[in-house]
Amino acid sequence: MPAVVIVGAQWGDEGKGKATDLLAGRIDYVVKFNGGNNAGHTVVIGDKKYALHLLPSGILTEGVTPVIANGVVVDLEVLFAELEALTARGVDVSKLMVSANAHVITHYHRTLDRVAERFLGKRQIGTTGRGIGPTYADKINRVGIRIQDLFDENILRQKVEGALDMKNHLLVKVYNRRAITVDEVVDDLLSYAERLRPMVADTALELDRALAGGKTVLFEGGQATMLDVDHGTYPFVTSSNATAGGAATGAGIGPGRIERVIGIVKAYTTRVGAGPFPTELHDEQGEWLRSHGFEFGTTTGRPRRTGWYDAPIARYSARINGVTDYVMTKLDVLTGLEKIPVCVAYEVDGKRFDEVPVSQSDFHHAKPVYEELPGWDEDLTDAREFTDLPKTAQDYVLAVEEMSGARISAIGVGAERDAVVVRHDLLS
Repeated sequence: MPAVVIVGAQWGDEGKGKATDLLAGRIDYVVKFNGGNNAGHTVVIGDKKYALHLLPSGILTEGVTPVIANGVVVDLEVLFAELEALTARGVDVSKLMVSANAHVITHYHRTLDRVAERFLGKRQIGTTGRGIGPTYADKINRVGIRIQDLFDENILRQKVEGALDMKNHLLVKVYNRRAITVDEVVDDLLSYAERLRPMVADTALELDRALAGGKTVLFEGGQATMLDVDHGTYPFVTSSNATAGGAATGAGIGPGRIERVIGIVKAYTTRVGAGPFPTELHDEQGEWLRSHGFEFGTTTGRPRRTGWYDAPIARYSARINGVTDYVMTKLDVLTGLEKIPVCVAYEVDGKRFDEVPVSQSDFHHAKPVYEELPGWDEDLTDAREFTDLPKTAQDYVLAVEEMSGARISAIGVGAERDAVVVRHDLLS
């Protein structure tokens, strides 16, 4: 079976864990290929809720090998805290593999992230302050610390010394913070080395062998298309490639391996952090969506910005990612609305744009052009077949599908793991 990629098709928090669960029992590996603990998955199994921040959601599925690949930045404190929490709840985490080439988030990365964001004032990006961006910056500047460096203290010390030479000048002279010592960073990182060692592997080689052996490998993207550092609403983006192409570089597989790309969209739209958001609601309807959808960040707890479904963004994501199937989540949240607006285009200075404008300035000033679709009052949570949905809910899905550039193959109708309507097989 070829590789399958799952990506968020909006600004994140679409419910990618729901799609991973849909494939449970049919996949052998689940691979996180980008990001760090700046995003989260909430997975509900029966009466148990699991909030994952760094670990791939496949770690909750028995028999699946979870992999943290080279494209991820790893906060070791968070990693072991999550593993311990899952172990305490009876989850087997012994199969986890971590790439030797993944970069490590250190104390100075977190510190720089927080003070730099405060320093920006009104120009803040809206980062989570968890050191993600500074770690990726060090990776590109070739002064990063990799997982494998923890097993050679001399190399580790040299790399930390080199990184802190410049960073301490910045902390002390620009941000008026204390200097960070080499010893405190090295000692902290070395404290994880022996616990980490059994998990570390050449994950690219492992995944190549798995694919060659007919295994099914699922690549799970963090964040989402509109937060991709190249294709998102730059500079209000994450620091990695969250699109399907990022799976190839972020996990070390050939792009020709990828044949299925599953995009995740909410039945409406949300965003966390600063940046343009054409359909954002600043009124009681926005608050209604936030409260009914419980739109608060899994990782940060921050209230999410809310708005109506944006079809041009869905078409953009379908094109950028090569989406073969969409999974729509949280259709049930819209229950009770008499009319449901859907953004079908934008207007900028009197000109209509049917697609996402290439100019960031135009997108920032874009006003949504809406079509209204009839709503419904019936509870959707027990629906398991498309025909179980009210006719107006079916019509909503079909209308949005026509606008979105790919078929909608599954629909989330509740928080529970099995609260899904499946229209098409995601793997064929």
